Amino acid sequence: ADEHGAVFVGKTTTPELAWKGVTDNTLNGITRNPWNPERTPGGSSGGAGAAVALGMAPLAIGTDGGGSVRIPAAFCGICTIKPTYGRVPHYPASPYGTMAHAGPMTTTVTETALMLDVLSGPDSRDWSALEPPAQSFLDGLDDGVAGLRIALSTDLGFATVDPEIADAVTRAARTFAELGATVEHADPGFSDPVEDFHVLWFSGAAKSVEHLTDAQRALLDPGLAEIVEQGLTYDAQDYLEATNTRMLLGQRMGAFHETYDLLLTPTVGIAPFEAGLEAPADATSRRWTGWTPFTYPFNMTQQPAASIPCGFTGDGLPIGLQIVGPRHSDARVLRACRAYERAHPWQRPRR
Repeated sequence: ADEHGAVFVGKTTTPELAWKGVTDNTLNGITRNPWNPERTPGGSSGGAGAAVALGMAPLAIGTDGGGSVRIPAAFCGICTIKPTYGRVPHYPASPYGTMAHAGPMTTTVTETALMLDVLSGPDSRDWSALEPPAQSFLDGLDDGVAGLRIALSTDLGFATVDPEIADAVTRAARTFAELGATVEHADPGFSDPVEDFHVLWFSGAAKSVEHLTDAQRALLDPGLAEIVEQGLTYDAQDYLEATNTRMLLGQRMGAFHETYDLLLTPTVGIAPFEAGLEAPADATSRRWTGWTPFTYPFNMTQQPAASIPCGFTGDGLPIGLQIVGPRHSDARVLRACRAYERAHPWQRPRR
């Protein structure tokens, strides 16, 4: 970033080793949501989400292995994209391997596109990086969505969603229809891949702490320590079976996108909940993956997925719209985000 004249104003916080979808750790305490400090900003890039929403800095870089730029963007009312895997070179390599993406977190779609231009430059240290894009993501950004075939799925066929969030996303889909797209209700047709995601995620967590001494491990976030222990129980066949699920998911989504140019879903199916908890107090699952079913599948498939604000809950908390495209359609996803932003400009928290 130095060669582009970036001025770094700080380093934002994450949960320990970015392991969960909320942001708290023993070093920095609990990161809170700018719209309501009693609530979580999400995670793992929760410090970045809160900082951008507050206007502490206009731009932040986040990483996303299971939703970590999109969850905070949804909860904090900002814009982000998890680009196609490899679009942004990643160094040092993530222990979460080919599920780990990096992406811009900003207040506007234009800023997101411009920052993605900068982040997409070459870096020989990433063996899986894509060739830099041939043109700017600003090119055609305002071309709109007329003629696009768009699918709306408020629950992916299996997820639990707050009614007011489903309503907000459905209203957003109507906007795309008004802008000239063809919008249909359609589920992609896969079941929740959470158990296979756990194999991949918990194995990565175990790898990330393998260098620690027993005394250091005793200091880990207790939830992280739990998933590390679980990660150590998997063998190579478990990992390859989870990888096979990824490939089948990718095939399924590839076929889905033969029919639909984009997929609209909620980014998160619930509103921001109490800060300092991994999951809502009344959740059926103790793990963060229980309330993020819309995000981690698209890390497994490596597709671009953006989150933009699409309204507020009755409590005045932001709601995120997720726009998913087939692999390598980052420009199309951003174009759809921009079309919605022009139709429904969003606001920052009142300061």
